Amino acid sequence: MKIEDTSGQDVVLAQPSAKRPYIIVTIALLLLILAYVTLAPAFSNWSSADQSISSDRIRTAIVQQGDLVRDLSVQGRVVASISPRLYSPAQGTITFKVDAGDSVQIDQVLAEIDSPELTNELKQEQSSLQRSLMELDREKIQAKKQALENQKAVDLALVALTAADREKRRADKAYQSHSISQIDFEKAQDDLENAKLVHQHAVKDAQLNQESLAFEIQTKQLQVDRQALLVEELSRKVDELTLRSPVNGIVGNLAVQQKNQVTQNQPILSVVDLSEFELEVDIPESYADDLAIGMSAEVMLNGETHLATLVTISPEIENNQVNGRVRFATLNDLGENVEQPSGLRQNQRLTTRILMESKSDVLMVQRGQFLDSGSGRIAYKVVDGIAQKIPITTGARSLSSVEIVAGLNQGDTIIISGTDIFNGAERILITN
Repeated sequence: MKIEDTSGQDVVLAQPSAKRPYIIVTIALLLLILAYVTLAPAFSNWSSADQSISSDRIRTAIVQQGDLVRDLSVQGRVVASISPRLYSPAQGTITFKVDAGDSVQIDQVLAEIDSPELTNELKQEQSSLQRSLMELDREKIQAKKQALENQKAVDLALVALTAADREKRRADKAYQSHSISQIDFEKAQDDLENAKLVHQHAVKDAQLNQESLAFEIQTKQLQVDRQALLVEELSRKVDELTLRSPVNGIVGNLAVQQKNQVTQNQPILSVVDLSEFELEVDIPESYADDLAIGMSAEVMLNGETHLATLVTISPEIENNQVNGRVRFATLNDLGENVEQPSGLRQNQRLTTRILMESKSDVLMVQRGQFLDSGSGRIAYKVVDGIAQKIPITTGARSLSSVEIVAGLNQGDTIIISGTDIFNGAERILITN
């Protein structure tokens, strides 16, 4: 019996083509070319870069065109715009008529100071004023008496002159008729001349005496005026011993205790006017030169923005800060009246934004640490995964943006995070 093999199940296949190895080689070459084209730029970038860094460690921003508002955000403390402090006008004993926290009206009596020394001095000066007035009246009476005496002397001299003139005329007629001697005739002439001289001197003496009396009265009047001014000043000081409220408001803290002795110019109390408030802000020293009185400001309160104005800037620097005052605006941008926001409290903290400068249609980029790292003169521009170091010029800076004056164009991307880690490298490869 013949056993069959498996040759009947075999199938004759086609002979392998000699071209197959060439196809495989061609495909491999194409893949290598494609890989080269794809990876060559990356390899070139990697080989030309001085340093590489992960994209997770940097922040980038795009240069844009827009309006730049240069501003400063500070914390403001609400204070009363009017809070006068009262001082002791003289030494004495204080007696308060109100307590701390009491509501008071203008001119209401707050306290009284008992100063016997000042009161006694006022009485003495008032007495001196009365004495000066009496001396002035006495001088006026004496002047009237002297004027009367002067007028009497002038009148008597005039009578004597009239008599001498009459005797002279009689002597003239008698001498013409040879009734009197030459000597008697000449004596009548001498008597007339003597009477004229006496009358002239009497008139001049009366005028000089009148001027002297007027001068003496004027001197006494000046003394009275001086004494009256002294009494008026002392009266004012005595009136100031009664301390009155200069404004409507509430009484602040009392600086001394009831019935205590106080010295001159010692603080007594303060009155706070709660109808008007301002914000006291501490501004960093670096911004002091850029600020000016009258700059606009915005105050955030309960989610609302209120217009305000910078009204004062202290010239002194304390703890690297300058002190300023911000007052709520009474008019808006349209010239309409606006009211002070309600619900303000003493020492309340509010965020205040001072608008220092506004520029329209400028190149700007988001503000970042790169300004401090490169002093605002260099930036790293990102193109195709490579950050290239380029020189730039910056201008005005706000809290969120910085103006680009030169070195960049709109749409450019730069690294805005700190660049100290690049160690001044010219090209940086950014990896994912």
